Amino acid sequence: MAFNIVLIEPEIPNNTGNIGRLALASGSNLHLVKPFGFEIDDKRLKRAGLDYWQHLNVIYYDSVVEFFTKHKEANMVFLSSHGAKPHWEIKFEDELFLVFGKESVGLHKSIIDTNSDRLFKIPLYSEHIRSLNLANAAAIIVYEGLRQLNF
Repeated sequence: MAFNIVLIEPEIPNNTGNIGRLALASGSNLHLVKPFGFEIDDKRLKRAGLDYWQHLNVIYYDSVVEFFTKHKEANMVFLSSHGAKPHWEIKFEDELFLVFGKESVGLHKSIIDTNSDRLFKIPLYSEHIRSLNLANAAAIIVYEGLRQLNF
């Protein structure tokens, strides 16, 4: 049983490191799509991922086009504050791709428009915030999936 956590153009090394730790803890694969807002050997990335990074299954892509071309047949869901459906309506299954956008702006508008039927959000109950931290959002989604699948 494994999910595929996808970070499209991540900008903050600490978030990516923490999500790497989440991927390892949950038995998930981590997919990182360039360009990054940091160097992959950034000490903040390694610190957040601690000494676990070497044990992760990390797949790198040079672009969004490469990622989607390589996985055109994959079952994917997209997470965005622009989604209409709450995340607990995701039909979780083995090998599901959980796609997250970059911290500053989320997913590209073209990705949102093309995948509106597979777009989900984590409900927010305060008008004073726009979104959750990326690492927190990834953890919520992954563990909701594990819960639904009784792991």
